[in-house]
Amino acid sequence: MSPHTSRQGRIGLSFVLGIGLAVGLGAQGWGQEGSAEHPVIVLWPSGAPGAKGSDPNRDVPSMTAWPAPADKATGASVVVCPGGGYGMLADDHEGKQVAEWLNSLGLSAFVLKYRLGPRYHHPAMLHDVQRAVRTVRAQAGGWHLDPKRVAVMGFSAGGHLASTIGTHFDKGNPHSADPIDRESCRPDRLILVYPVIAISTEFGHGGSVRNLLGEKPERHLIEDLSNELRVSKDTPPTFLAHTNQDRGVPAENSILFALALRKARVPVELHLFERGNHGLGLGSGSKQHGIGPEPSFQAWPKLCETWLGGQGFLDRPTPDKVPNAKPATH
Repeated sequence: MSPHTSRQGRIGLSFVLGIGLAVGLGAQGWGQEGSAEHPVIVLWPSGAPGAKGSDPNRDVPSMTAWPAPADKATGASVVVCPGGGYGMLADDHEGKQVAEWLNSLGLSAFVLKYRLGPRYHHPAMLHDVQRAVRTVRAQAGGWHLDPKRVAVMGFSAGGHLASTIGTHFDKGNPHSADPIDRESCRPDRLILVYPVIAISTEFGHGGSVRNLLGEKPERHLIEDLSNELRVSKDTPPTFLAHTNQDRGVPAENSILFALALRKARVPVELHLFERGNHGLGLGSGSKQHGIGPEPSFQAWPKLCETWLGGQGFLDRPTPDKVPNAKPATH
């Protein structure tokens, strides 16, 4: 048994039981798979809006839950958006490995499987991440999570999606018959790692734009999703990490977003590393994608940990502050 498996064996039983119904519905209705440790939560068990079919790999957005170990859990959580140019998902080094790291900090992680181009275009992807955040908040009590400490993290094109929900959010529909839709989808914090952001500029990523918006998108749509132009005072405090050597997605994407946050007086932390190609994940790269490790970039997770601590995401709640907590019995 690996150390990680052993650690996950100590997760709170209430978390697994709390999401059991969602997993069951997913498995029966959509052919999704999950495990007791890492259940798959289908975001719309009756079918996603605008779905073009019921193929579980293409048409059914979901998120895989990585509950924090019970002995470390802080009650905070992170929805993780892997990159892949909106055409695939790098869900190992920008998903699974990231969830394992977040668990080591006491954070629960939800790795998002959002819909992709060219089969889908905007706003399908935005709807998926909005629904993920609403779902975490709606179920926070049963999962022993804090609905006021829900971050969204994204890498590359997943960073674009994360920055999109950070600039395109709403308070929810209080009149909806669906209790999930009544929740706000505004993230409490953003973590953006070599993100695509400034798609209306020369620094945007053409492949991501084509998969997101199609071959000939209208200019107003490109500008609406060039998220450095959509920052406001309500954009969440943000952590950014990028490398100066990134030629796939130039560092200007992070720099322009950071400057926009500063102008809006939103707290921001930006780390620009000299060395490193695009797609490094936690810094170890990806053999699957032919990306070698970069030791200097391996520093960003520790810097992010320090930032998360300063944001209150690593504080363990007292029993009277845990949602739906019950007194211990002897």
